[in-house]
Amino acid sequence: MGESFSRAVDALSAAVFFKVTLLGVQIELIVLYLALPMLFFTLWLGFPNIRCVGHAFRVLRNQPREGEAKGDVSQFAALTTALAGTIGLGNIAGVAVALTMGGPGAILWMFVIGWFAMTVKMAEVTLGLKYRVVDDRGHVHGGPMYVLKTVLGRMGWPKLGLILGGFYAFFALFGAIPMVQVNQSFAQVSVVTGLANGWAYGIFLAFCVALVTIGGAHWLGEFSKRLTPLKVAVYLIGVVAILLLHADRIPAALGLIFEGALTGSAATGGAVGAFVAGMRRAVFASEAGVGSAVMAHSLARTDEPVSEGMVALLEPLLGTMVVCALGGLALVVAGTWNDGSQGIAITSAAFGQVAGWFPWLLAVVVFLFAYSTLVAWGFYGLQAWGYLFGHGRKAQWSYKILYIVALPPAAVIDLGRVVDIVDSSFFLMAIPNVIALYLCARELRRDVRKYWARVRS
Repeated sequence: MGESFSRAVDALSAAVFFKVTLLGVQIELIVLYLALPMLFFTLWLGFPNIRCVGHAFRVLRNQPREGEAKGDVSQFAALTTALAGTIGLGNIAGVAVALTMGGPGAILWMFVIGWFAMTVKMAEVTLGLKYRVVDDRGHVHGGPMYVLKTVLGRMGWPKLGLILGGFYAFFALFGAIPMVQVNQSFAQVSVVTGLANGWAYGIFLAFCVALVTIGGAHWLGEFSKRLTPLKVAVYLIGVVAILLLHADRIPAALGLIFEGALTGSAATGGAVGAFVAGMRRAVFASEAGVGSAVMAHSLARTDEPVSEGMVALLEPLLGTMVVCALGGLALVVAGTWNDGSQGIAITSAAFGQVAGWFPWLLAVVVFLFAYSTLVAWGFYGLQAWGYLFGHGRKAQWSYKILYIVALPPAAVIDLGRVVDIVDSSFFLMAIPNVIALYLCARELRRDVRKYWARVRS
């Protein structure tokens, strides 16, 4: 039984992360699958990642108040909830991995791909708002599963819509398993504090998550709009401190980044290796095309789906183009990216150059990033669970209890196959979601044009 399970997981991982060779460098097919719609929709929708950024901030300043539009939380709270799930430990440790694999040039390509990711995020969230549903208690629910069900049903393929919607929701449940975040955050906190009791840490974290998760969508929105800006600000304080400490090295670091991106000295593949590493990190960090953030944005209080799509394009701007790019620049300036360390240890070494207590600051950041991600993904899992089993109170409580109980063991177990399952499920979610985007390409462009006509009038 155990050997059969291991073989099945290996086969799943091999299929999802099947690699192709690009100019002598291997890259996962799923990364290309997510990168192509970024380019397509940027062209198809007329570069909204240039034209719509200012308007997105204006929408946040003039968002509908409670009672003025359908939705459970404000548009700002929906954005910060989505950012809570998107900006996680991968934005810290993942950047270090990209540098190790692709050299400094990966930072520039990560920035560029993050810019293209803005358009896909806008497209998928617009569809999510357009096809969200309202339950018997007046609460809204949305996500790629509802889009697939409605759109394919309208096209005369209702059974296919149910199957693909169920496929997405099923793998979203596994993608929301929180074990990686708990395990990695405990690893960093234990290094700094000397805490050796993983069960105590896991129970404490589960208690903190329960305080928000049990409260429902309103508590989630209130929590996210306060904690998300705080955690990003604390991390950027550390990054800026590194940049100020080594301000004289910034011009040389920028030179390394541009030179590595265009001519290249990556670990494998030169400039192409830098491009591949940067693209991989940007695709994973932004989650554009995966559709997870759609479930958070669907709560937004608005009757204009495109306006929330505009707000959503700020996610990759803030999470990838600001947080990841600045963090990567700080690691290049500090010089810790090629000192033989791996993952988050690279970032910890860079923080340690500022002051002896700065790794403690990083430990706080790691905890906040993990905590907010756990809360957000707990909500995503709840939406997927509700699609499969209904949104009644019993169904919701059963999922919340299962989710919270799953947290403590994650701090002490060997992740092993669980990581393979979670990672594979995460990117299997992208397959039906991207299909929905392509199916709705014409109506997306039409809706965006009508929205702009209303705004101008």
